[in-house]
Amino acid sequence: MVEMFPLKSADAAYGKIRGMLSTLGDPFTRIISPKEYQSFRIGSDGNLQGVSLFVSVETGHLVVLSCVEGNPAARAGIHDGDELIEINGQRLDGFDSESAAQRLRGQAVTSVRVKLHRGNGSGSGSDIKEVKLPRELIRLSPISSTFIPHRTPDGRLTKTGYVKLLTFSQTAATDMKNTIHEMESKGVQSYILDLRNNPGGLVKVGLDVAHIWLDGNETLVNTIDRDGHMSPINMANGHALTHDPLVVLVNEGSASASEILAGAIHDNGRAILVGHKTFGEGKIQSITELHDGSALFVTVAKYLSPALHDMDQVGIIPDV
Repeated sequence: MVEMFPLKSADAAYGKIRGMLSTLGDPFTRIISPKEYQSFRIGSDGNLQGVSLFVSVETGHLVVLSCVEGNPAARAGIHDGDELIEINGQRLDGFDSESAAQRLRGQAVTSVRVKLHRGNGSGSGSDIKEVKLPRELIRLSPISSTFIPHRTPDGRLTKTGYVKLLTFSQTAATDMKNTIHEMESKGVQSYILDLRNNPGGLVKVGLDVAHIWLDGNETLVNTIDRDGHMSPINMANGHALTHDPLVVLVNEGSASASEILAGAIHDNGRAILVGHKTFGEGKIQSITELHDGSALFVTVAKYLSPALHDMDQVGIIPDV
């Protein structure tokens, strides 16, 4: 039986659909508006117009997760851990991270005023800071890297390659391949892969990055549906770009594709994990774009690591 609802607006329709979805008991099965869906897709191509400030909800507060180096928020002295209080004079009580992000984004050459409470005990005098940030066209390069020279216990000079992966955008795997090739050519003998505060992105890209570090036909991740049917996702005749020692850094901001990548590398014996327990986002969702540009997200399965550890709402516990 089909029941018809006379609705006077799109918001009323979304509200009715949200009510129906809430009966499923899964807060991640949801409908989002066209504007929210557009924002969701920004991360996949690596370009946006805004201030390069990424926020997350922690115990009811909007906290700065990261700032892209060299972009407006970082230049203004905003740091990880600062709490976002107001945007253009509007208090953010009860706002989620996506709603805040929408207010931070906007056309390049415009600006936005934000008020923050300095986190991590930073600052002296008043802990409240208000700054005006110019919006810019920002290319989110997913990789930053450097060489760390040091001496081994026996006195030899050696190099460690440090690679920070910010997000799993479309170019992340290619950019990482290029970075590792360059580091190998410069004589790097060990690596640090930093996944701290990487919120995820395209899962397929996460699996592509795992191929850079692993050989053979290893299992990268397992999927399990609501009926308990499990299917492994395996590499096919993989060839790692390097077999040098590897450490992976993770923390509570490492989520989704970051956790899949960390689990794949760790459980296959390729690296040790150092840091804090990861976020715990292991759901697989089907995304359907509707005719008005909104989108329906439906949880259909979840991920288990190669060693069958449940990541969802649990996270990955590091070795150190």
